[in-house]
Amino acid sequence: MTHEWHWRTERSGGGRGGSAQPVGPDSFPSQGEAETWLGETYPDLLAGGVRAVSLYEGDRQVYGPMSLEPDPG
Repeated sequence: MTHEWHWRTERSGGGRGGSAQPVGPDSFPSQGEAETWLGETYPDLLAGGVRAVSLYEGDRQVYGPMSLEPDPG
């Protein structure tokens, strides 16, 4: 069974509630590779208006939404 891991996000300023959109490559072969990609690119995503992401395995949400913004404390 092949698992497809991918990130989805809601962008700020998206109007009425916004809608979840894919972010990054279409899919990753493993959870670890998806998380590594996010760790390397989250500053660019944040600069582009992405405030939070959720990780999916296929159609199943694994976790999230997870904020990309710095912890204030």
